[in-house]
Amino acid sequence: MSLPSRLLTREEGTGAHALSGMSQQTKARSATKRFAPAGAVFAVLGCALFVYFVRKAGVGEVWEYMRRLGWGFLIILALSGFRFVVRSSAWMLCFEAPYGLRFRDAFRAYLIGDAAGNIVPLGIVVSEPAKAALVRDRVPLVAGLSAIAIENIFYSLSVALFVFSGAVALLLSFPLSKTLRWTSLGILGGVAVIVPVVFLVLRMQWRILSGMLAALSARGIGRRVLAGRGERVRALEDRVYGFYERNRARFLPILLLEASFHLAGVAEAYVTLYFIFGSPPSILNAFVLESVNRVINVVFKFVPMRVGIDEAGTGMLAKALQLGTATGVTLAIVRKARMLFWTAVGVALLVARGLSLNAVTGEIEETQQEEVLKDSSPQPLENIR
Repeated sequence: MSLPSRLLTREEGTGAHALSGMSQQTKARSATKRFAPAGAVFAVLGCALFVYFVRKAGVGEVWEYMRRLGWGFLIILALSGFRFVVRSSAWMLCFEAPYGLRFRDAFRAYLIGDAAGNIVPLGIVVSEPAKAALVRDRVPLVAGLSAIAIENIFYSLSVALFVFSGAVALLLSFPLSKTLRWTSLGILGGVAVIVPVVFLVLRMQWRILSGMLAALSARGIGRRVLAGRGERVRALEDRVYGFYERNRARFLPILLLEASFHLAGVAEAYVTLYFIFGSPPSILNAFVLESVNRVINVVFKFVPMRVGIDEAGTGMLAKALQLGTATGVTLAIVRKARMLFWTAVGVALLVARGLSLNAVTGEIEETQQEEVLKDSSPQPLENIR
């Protein structure tokens, strides 16, 4: 059954469809209500931080910098669009035969999933499953989830290397306060530990997640909730590890695509600084600013659109780089603006399919209860559709 038929939001002519629609809407409202309180708290705190740092940087100065950017914002939009293209392409490379996605399907799902992650409270638990759910009419859910998991591993590795490089550049090239110095050293230490551990887990093919679920269930902890999920998680782990064994030739192309994502982010920062100051800025400054932005995005993913957090972190870093707090706050606001643009595009694509964010959330709720990973080995596509 295709995704559009599973996410009906309008009343259908038959009683069965009507009951199904009511069930979907009930689940969607349940999921939204569950995340809403925490999301509201983070949003309020973020808005307070946003107002504080914009006022601290100087409203007039920030506005002047935004005015100077002018048509340069179109370049920012093009660069950010390219970043969606490369992540979508990396996702496509993470599918195994006989499954695969056309670029337009992957790109559309990526935009919609990202929009859901930006809008829905605590969107981190929605955006990735949403991408797989949105292409269920093209590939089985298990194939989409496996490919998303694999792409995220490659992306996480690229983020770790990028952030590590940025922290090294920051420590060696700029005079830092004690707080920034210790933060940078902490990032270096964290990456130095996490990356080897991830490589070891992948190489040894340790079933950590399924093992944890089995241990919890054996001790009677959450047995009712975890019932049957251990096997599904193990099947997903098998698919992920199998990909690494069978597709080593794809490692470099995927990593290059992920690297292009980060380079486009550096280009965004460079273009923004160029238009603000009217002269070519330091590439090193743009590199460090974007690497810190990656840290903010990873650590504070649960804050809707990183409101306030981005302004605070980038503003303080820009001051340390002797660019001025207003410069950092402006960079953060420009990121918000392009994020809002692509979020609007994602929502428009969702509406064009006759769906809604509530419907997508409800679909994810439903798929979490289905036995979608009973068999870890691929089946012929025609047998599943």
